[in-house]
Amino acid sequence: MPSRIFVDADACPVKDEVYKVARRYGLQVYVVAGAFLMVPKDPLIERVIVEAGPDAADDWIAGEVRRGDIVVTHDIPLAQRCLQAGALVIGPNGRPFTEDSIGQALAGRAIGEHLRSVGEVTRGPPPFQAKDRSRFLSALDEAVHRSRRIAG
Repeated sequence: MPSRIFVDADACPVKDEVYKVARRYGLQVYVVAGAFLMVPKDPLIERVIVEAGPDAADDWIAGEVRRGDIVVTHDIPLAQRCLQAGALVIGPNGRPFTEDSIGQALAGRAIGEHLRSVGEVTRGPPPFQAKDRSRFLSALDEAVHRSRRIAG
């Protein structure tokens, strides 16, 4: 069964890149969000609008994803859930989440949450740059090839 791409679309800066790669390889894309988003009219691209709620999009993606699928998200807990299902997960900055890296990512997230809870001002992620977009395209292309080996 061919791999699919799931995009955690709220605040995702690389949707156009996903569409480009999906068209090149003929892969189905699910653009999942908590509100209406414009998506191209294309039989390969499906918009999924989930009910309002803090983790509704994450829950939908985690419930649908299977081994060999590709997930694009910056959400670390969602990345962990998708990795557990056997999916390949890439952040919009092009950095893959892996079994080896997810523990460190979760720990860093927990530390940041703790610091914010005690009033510390933490800095957010660095601004998205052209090199992130380029790294993402390469990482997504590589993930498509890896997913074909897994699924095939």
